[in-house]
Amino acid sequence: MTGCASPPRLLLVEDDSSLQRFVAMALEDAGIELVTASSVDEGLEQLRSGPFFLVITDLMLPIRSGFELIDTLAAESQLLGSARLAVFSAGLNPETRQRLSRPEVWRLLPKPCSVAELLGCVHDAQAHTSPLQAATDSAPAAEQTAIARYFGGNTSLYRAFHDSCLQQFPADIATGERAFAAGDLVALRHLAHSLKSVLLTLGRDDDSALAKSLEDACANGDAHQASLLWPTLGHRLGVPK
Repeated sequence: MTGCASPPRLLLVEDDSSLQRFVAMALEDAGIELVTASSVDEGLEQLRSGPFFLVITDLMLPIRSGFELIDTLAAESQLLGSARLAVFSAGLNPETRQRLSRPEVWRLLPKPCSVAELLGCVHDAQAHTSPLQAATDSAPAAEQTAIARYFGGNTSLYRAFHDSCLQQFPADIATGERAFAAGDLVALRHLAHSLKSVLLTLGRDDDSALAKSLEDACANGDAHQASLLWPTLGHRLGVPK
């Protein structure tokens, strides 16, 4: 007998039963297992139960807020694993957006959102994340796109560039650590600017976007934001892709 693969799992942390039903109905024919949690603690318990490809959380939750969930996932990154984190919010004002501008938050969804917006988020998360590749966000398709776009279809040239970048990254990490320790936002900005282009050329679009966010934070003199972004980017440079 041939076994069936388990469906991809999505965790929804939301105490509003009507919104839980909305998401369940939207995903009814998507071949996805929806797991719901009504509080931050329930959500964390579910995250410990097994891998998810996407976590969607509300901000206004009983007892502990969605911000506290994000803080916990930042401190215990193994709970999130390779899953993407999206945030539902009815009040995406500039202050809220600023608080959510951090590496753990992948996407913001308005509340209420349309079925198209929800399914688009789900599709993009599936395209970028595989539970079978928890150590990497890069899929072969991303490399193929980079090879076609930047290397004229020459796979050998891409691999040579890729390998040279992996050899360079330890030195880049050391440079970034020195700049970070010294509070040298100018040096950190220059490094982020360079890494932004390199990572994009490698097909690591999400890492490139992270480097761009770090570059912008340094350019704006936002030391606090830079202190949140650099450790994540430095870690990702150390994960071969």
